[in-house]
Amino acid sequence: MGRILLVLLLFYFHVNSSTYSPHSSAPLCLPEESSVLLQLKNTLSLDSKVSDSCNSTSPAKTNSWNETTNCCLWEGVTCDNDTAHVIALDLSCSWLVGSLPPNITLVNLVHLDLSSNTLSGVITSELLAELKSLETLDLSNNNLTGEIPAFLCRMGSLEVLDLSINNLGGNIPTCLGSAYQRRLSTIDIQMNKFQGKFPDFASEYLQILALNDNQFEGLLPRSLAKCTSLAFLNVANNTLNDTFPHWLGSLPDLKVLVLRSNRFHGGLIENEIASYSFSSLEVIDLSENMFTGSLPTIFFQNLTAMKSGSIPSPPAPPVTEAASNPNAPVFNCSVGNLYRSCMPDPIYWNYVEVVIKRFPQKLRVSNSLKYRFTIIDFSKNRFDGRIPEVLGELDSLKVLNLSSNHLTGSIPPLLVHMAAIESLDLSSNNLGGQIPPDLVYLASLAVLNLSHNNLVGPIPQGMQFNTFDIDSYSGNPGLWDCPLPIKCKRFPQPPPDPPRITDQDEEDDSQISFSWKAAMMGYGSGVVLGLSMGYIVFTTGRPWWIVRKIERDWQKNVTNWIRRLQGRRK
Repeated sequence: MGRILLVLLLFYFHVNSSTYSPHSSAPLCLPEESSVLLQLKNTLSLDSKVSDSCNSTSPAKTNSWNETTNCCLWEGVTCDNDTAHVIALDLSCSWLVGSLPPNITLVNLVHLDLSSNTLSGVITSELLAELKSLETLDLSNNNLTGEIPAFLCRMGSLEVLDLSINNLGGNIPTCLGSAYQRRLSTIDIQMNKFQGKFPDFASEYLQILALNDNQFEGLLPRSLAKCTSLAFLNVANNTLNDTFPHWLGSLPDLKVLVLRSNRFHGGLIENEIASYSFSSLEVIDLSENMFTGSLPTIFFQNLTAMKSGSIPSPPAPPVTEAASNPNAPVFNCSVGNLYRSCMPDPIYWNYVEVVIKRFPQKLRVSNSLKYRFTIIDFSKNRFDGRIPEVLGELDSLKVLNLSSNHLTGSIPPLLVHMAAIESLDLSSNNLGGQIPPDLVYLASLAVLNLSHNNLVGPIPQGMQFNTFDIDSYSGNPGLWDCPLPIKCKRFPQPPPDPPRITDQDEEDDSQISFSWKAAMMGYGSGVVLGLSMGYIVFTTGRPWWIVRKIERDWQKNVTNWIRRLQGRRK
């Protein structure tokens, strides 16, 4: 009887566990859409090579596709729970090679991601003609050529367009950024070969604009001031020739402004900047341009987003309908202050990763940079004058880089109030005076570079300053008293007077020649051992008394050895 009850219980739990399995809740794929997907699979080939941005050990997603199974359970496919239509297709990092498919007739498709493959060819209107409901189009990181078709402007539901990291060229369709675009919030066409005049953008719905690493030239269009929802603007690595766009300070949500490596010139004129706040700015990168003049105090006073309590913690990602399918694509919606729509792999964090990689490894390990990332990079320009003391008020600032300019004066002691600073680079300027001793209390500081200035006096000792390499201070002849455990040049000591040689010394010289050579060998070996032990202590933190004891014992043994040799010669 007991065995029968046990069998019944096992059967009961088996039935209930099957009822609540993830596969049983998936809708049944429509036959015509399954056929479209299988046709797409047969159109494209697989290559053993995979993009550097992908996990090379993961199998191709289309390996799970076959006509005997429910396509709503295929990897990379997401179906609507009510209608069973395919609404999302994520074939990113799927080892796909060949030309773009001629068309995709999944009329209910909302998200299409073919990124990080080896697809080639041009983007045709036929490819997207049937996709009336498409909101996200990601063809990034492929080998696509040609131009952006104007047909994209007529896709009324499109919110996110990512064509980055391809070989696209020509001019940008003027309609793409027009005020009539009511849905398009993200345009990412970075790292292509677009050229010519920078296109006009005037849509109040545009939030993300990444046009960096192309061949745009001329002025930054003033129409950008009409993009009142703009939060991210990256135009780095082009040949734009303009003055500082102070008028962008009128954009209330602008968080990231990257103008790096162009031909921007002139000064940050205080009267012009005073009218605009830049109050939401968290990242500003003006490096590798030709800016001149002093750093205006009013500009840094307005950066309220870099002050404590002004940057909210990242919100938790909302649960999406696609989350019910373990094979569904994951759309990262965690950056609520930057994105109003879900999009895969937000380019904001991509930019953060790129910036972090420009710094040493020990800065890259800081997880906080991904969530409260704030940076001021004015390096490699021609700024002059003093460093504004008001920078000390930016106590949420993570990275400050003012290197390779013509800054003078001393390092402001008030920088000690930058409690969150992790990287401070003031190298290659004309700074003088002493290093403020209170900077040792910057507990988060992981990278310091004060090299190639005119700093003098003692280097502060203690806390973080004991961890910095000698290169942090090189090129400052007036600095001295470097902190342990790094090696540093001390003030040179005068050499001792040479000993007088008497007649008696000359007579005894032949008798002690061997012992003198042996003593020199022992002395040289002792120096080597002493330096080696010093290095070990510096790098491991072992106490000095151990080294002194070992060195005394070793020298005593060498002395005894020399005496024994002298006795044998006699």
